[in-house]
Amino acid sequence: MSYMPQGTVYGVLLNFRDELAALRPQMDAAPYKAPPQAPVLYIKTANTWSASGSAIAVPAQVPQVEVGATIAAVMGEHGAVAGYVPMCDYSVPHASFFRPPVRFKCLDGFLGIGPAMTPAAEAGDPASFSLTLRIDGATVQRIAFKDMVRNVRQLVDDVRAFMALQPGDVLLLGCDAGRPLARAGERVEIDAPGFAPLVNTLVGAPA
Repeated sequence: MSYMPQGTVYGVLLNFRDELAALRPQMDAAPYKAPPQAPVLYIKTANTWSASGSAIAVPAQVPQVEVGATIAAVMGEHGAVAGYVPMCDYSVPHASFFRPPVRFKCLDGFLGIGPAMTPAAEAGDPASFSLTLRIDGATVQRIAFKDMVRNVRQLVDDVRAFMALQPGDVLLLGCDAGRPLARAGERVEIDAPGFAPLVNTLVGAPA
């Protein structure tokens, strides 16, 4: 049986150095006038979850979607990480980084979920994780998780400082800068050493 989350799935913004650097000039603008001090989270609601191998419908009014390849930490007991799963956070392209609008992040099917969780003890150090994102077989992005702003332990601790994380909850570790765009008709594949591949096909939604 394919893995599916048993709790709430939280996305994390600004957790890669290049992403933070690219958006840094905007952070001094009103209303915040400073970079965020705590992790910036958003929820990928259950209607967004798509198993590996399934088709993801792209609305006709959305010509392209942003493809956020990542790996997610699955929470276990007592604040420990139970394991890791590749995920693909799709969204409608948008500029907001402090409060991502739900209408752009939580469309039906807009979270590809890897077919299996690799236990934390087998996955090794998350700083050594890497992944390759391919669209229609062409490599469009490579991500090294050594470039995270907060490592996994710090990310979990910083989130738990202001909210509870329950066993089964999921934290996406973040998406790097330069997220590629894809459109209906294209096949999206995430390949990460030590993990089962995540593959979804984008299709046009019925009119």
